[in-house]
Amino acid sequence: MTETAQPYCMNRKYFAAAAAILAVAFAVLWVAYGLEGKTRQTFNCAQSIPTLAVLPSNEYEEAFSSGIQTYPADAQTTEKVSHTTEKTVYLTFDDGPSDRITPKILDILDSENVKATFFIVGQQAERRRYLIRREAESGHTVAVHSYTHDYKKIYRSPQSLIEDIDRCNDVIESITGRRSCVYRFPGGSYGLKSDIIAAAAEHGMRYVDWNASTRDAEWGAGGTDDLYRNAVETSANCNNIVLLSHDSTDKKYTPEATRKIIKYYKQKGYTFGTF
Repeated sequence: MTETAQPYCMNRKYFAAAAAILAVAFAVLWVAYGLEGKTRQTFNCAQSIPTLAVLPSNEYEEAFSSGIQTYPADAQTTEKVSHTTEKTVYLTFDDGPSDRITPKILDILDSENVKATFFIVGQQAERRRYLIRREAESGHTVAVHSYTHDYKKIYRSPQSLIEDIDRCNDVIESITGRRSCVYRFPGGSYGLKSDIIAAAAEHGMRYVDWNASTRDAEWGAGGTDDLYRNAVETSANCNNIVLLSHDSTDKKYTPEATRKIIKYYKQKGYTFGTF
């Protein structure tokens, strides 16, 4: 009995140890890759312009040096994207609007006399038209993010991407009276297939990524001070900052973090721009 029981007990011990190691490894990967299984964004502000900004990389320098970048005349609408070689921060908010968070952010932006760019989700906007209307009437940019924010549907093919963009733009037009050519790929453009990115550009969309982040959508994001610190650290030594935040309903610390962030950049001599 003893000789047959011993290997069984040892196997159980080995199994428990292996399970513990796997659990630790999984936890590390979970933190490293975030809730959506994507690599955490790395930030590099060595250049005088955002590492990730508007449209093809060969147009970055021209866009920022010219002061104003105008959309092509054959686009569905003709708009302008504000750029400057001076110290400028572009506050951007994804995944809204939400009844709980978006009004708080808009109140803070109003009180600080700052404009921002909102990359909206069409399904959310259809149920909260008053918030999109307020964003537009307050002078903020209402831009396309997605209609569904369903990665599998959006990135199934270039045609699926365009259909998603157009559905979101239909919502924007029905509320504001105009379509937008400003776009942010759900999850950002990093790692996407070239035909997906090309489809958006060929459709007349100017896409915007980011080079700094509050990291408010990452697992274990923390509170107001953590988001503020993330923004400061990831934008260190940047002259042109494209800051990623979110105004979806669970981002309860983002509004007050935004207030602190605005005050910080004002103290550092930054102006605020929109896309």
